[in-house]
Amino acid sequence: MNEKPKLILSSLDYDRLEALLEALPAEGFPGRDALELELERADIVEPSTMPPNVVTMNSTVRFAIDSTGEEFTLTLVYPKDIDGNAGRISILAPVGSALLGLATGDHIEWPRPGGGMMKVRIVEVIYQPERAGEFHR
Repeated sequence: MNEKPKLILSSLDYDRLEALLEALPAEGFPGRDALELELERADIVEPSTMPPNVVTMNSTVRFAIDSTGEEFTLTLVYPKDIDGNAGRISILAPVGSALLGLATGDHIEWPRPGGGMMKVRIVEVIYQPERAGEFHR
């Protein structure tokens, strides 16, 4: 696998995600380990200094699968906010934890359903709460 891109997280997202992880069972919970690994390697910044092109919690992001050019737009949310909405992805889903902290133009590889890997590129952060001045969501 290629080297993973740099991750940037707001201190607010970091604290809330740490609390989420503490509330989950220590073992056997899908997505827990992947999210923990992402949090461990992230640079933490204050919400007011978050670069405007980084995927944060509650951001809407457009990304593309490099091999097909197919694009998707999803909003990264906490598990409690999924509400069956197809346009939302939980931070505990593999794609969700992979998107968190990436910037426009970053590439990352993640597992394909059914096996193998796919390379994904962040095309655009359409909406980011910090960029919109929403620091206490």
